[in-house]
Amino acid sequence: KLVLNYKGKNLKRVVVTGIGAITPIGNSKDDFWDGVLSGKNGIDYVTRFDTTEFRSQIGGEVKGFDGEKFISRKEASRLPLFIQYAIAGAVMARDDADINLDSIDPYRVGVGIGSGIGGICVMEENARALTLKGPKRVSPFFVPHEIINMASGRVSMLMNAKGPNFASVTACATSNNAIGEAYRLIQQSHADVMFTGGTEAAITPLGYAGFDSMRAMSTRNDDPKHASRPFDKERDGFVMGEGSGIIILESLEHAQKRNANIYAEIVGCGMTADAYDMVHPRNDGEGASKAMEFALRGAKLNPQDVDYINTHGTSTPVGDSAETSAIKMLFDDHAHRIPVSSTKSMTGHLLGAAGAIELIACIGAIEHSSLPPTINLENPDPECDLDYVPNEGRFAELNVVLSNSFGFGGHNTSIALKKYGGT
Repeated sequence: KLVLNYKGKNLKRVVVTGIGAITPIGNSKDDFWDGVLSGKNGIDYVTRFDTTEFRSQIGGEVKGFDGEKFISRKEASRLPLFIQYAIAGAVMARDDADINLDSIDPYRVGVGIGSGIGGICVMEENARALTLKGPKRVSPFFVPHEIINMASGRVSMLMNAKGPNFASVTACATSNNAIGEAYRLIQQSHADVMFTGGTEAAITPLGYAGFDSMRAMSTRNDDPKHASRPFDKERDGFVMGEGSGIIILESLEHAQKRNANIYAEIVGCGMTADAYDMVHPRNDGEGASKAMEFALRGAKLNPQDVDYINTHGTSTPVGDSAETSAIKMLFDDHAHRIPVSSTKSMTGHLLGAAGAIELIACIGAIEHSSLPPTINLENPDPECDLDYVPNEGRFAELNVVLSNSFGFGGHNTSIALKKYGGT
C-alpha cells in the first residue's frame, strides 16, 4: 500500500474516515450534505449584535448549536465559540469514524486545526473590561481562550491525542493548509491518525467592523438570500459565515486494519504564494493556477483527469474573476468542460473554516454522485464564463476533484481528492 515518490522514502496513502460539520446550513455531516447538494441557503440577517451602524448587516450564522451536547455546561459557558465548534466537529468525526482511540498508541494520533481569526469575541470582551474597569478585570482565561492554537490543543486533550499538534493561520486558506500538513504527516509516517480542519466564529462587532471598513462584504441588506452570488455580474462582496469542518485522516494501512469506512482518498496538495498584495489576488490567477498544478502533480494526475472543482468563489468582483483566469490558465480548452461551483453561495464565507467544509462538500459530491450548485447565479459575468453549475445541482460520476482556498497575504492552496477504489 506504499508509493515510492518522495526523496526515496515510502509514502503512505491517506484516506478520510470521519467527518464532523457545524455550518450555517446544517450541524452534522448528513444535514450539511443534504443542504449543500440541494442548494439550501443559510444567509440571513445577523442576530448576534445590533448591526444598525454597519454597512453589511447579513451573515451565515450557525443555527441551533448546543455546545452542551459535546462539553460540560461549565465549559460551554466559558469557552469561545470557535473552540466549541472545533470540539463539536472533532467529536462528530470521531463517532462517524467509529474509531477506538484507546486501542491506538496516542503518540500516533495528532491534531491540526486552524482558524483565521480565533477568539476575537474574547479580545472584544477583555478590551472593554480593560478600558472601563482596569487591568484587574481582564480575565485570567483571556490568553488561553483567545489564541488560535487552543482549538487544536483542546481537541488533543479531549481525544488524548499526543502526536503531532499544530494550528495553521493563513487567513481563508487556513483549513486547507491544516489538512495539507496533516496529509503529509501521515504520508511520511509521522502519524497514523490526524484530526484536522478549521474553525471560525468571527461574527462579532469587531470582526464585522474590520471587513466592513474594507468594503469587502456584501451590502445587499434588503435581500440577504441573494447576497452571496459568486461569479454573478452583480456580486458586491462576500458574506461572512461561521462554523467548523473537522475530518479524520488515516493511513490506508491503518484504516484497512480496523476495517474502517473510507469516504475518499487525498492524493495531492499544492501550496503557493502570490507575493503580490496584502488582500488582492493576482488578476491573472498565476499563483492559484500553480497551486492546482502542484496538487495534481503530487497526485500524478493530469488536468484532464479532473471531474469537478470546488472553487474559492467568494462573491467578490476581483477574486472570482482571478480564479476563473487561474482555472483557464491550467486547464486551457478543458476548462470549459469541467463543472466548477462555489458552495459559499449557500454557506457564506467561513474564513479559516471554509476550506474544510468545502472539502467535506467535495466528499459528499463524490459519495452522492451529485454536483453542488452555485446558487444566485442569475446574471452571468462575461469574465466568468465557465460551467458554474448554476442554481441547481446535477448528477455526475466523480472520480477526481479539486478544492481551492485562497487567503489574504497571497496564500493559495488546492487539495486533490479521489474516489476510493478499494485498492
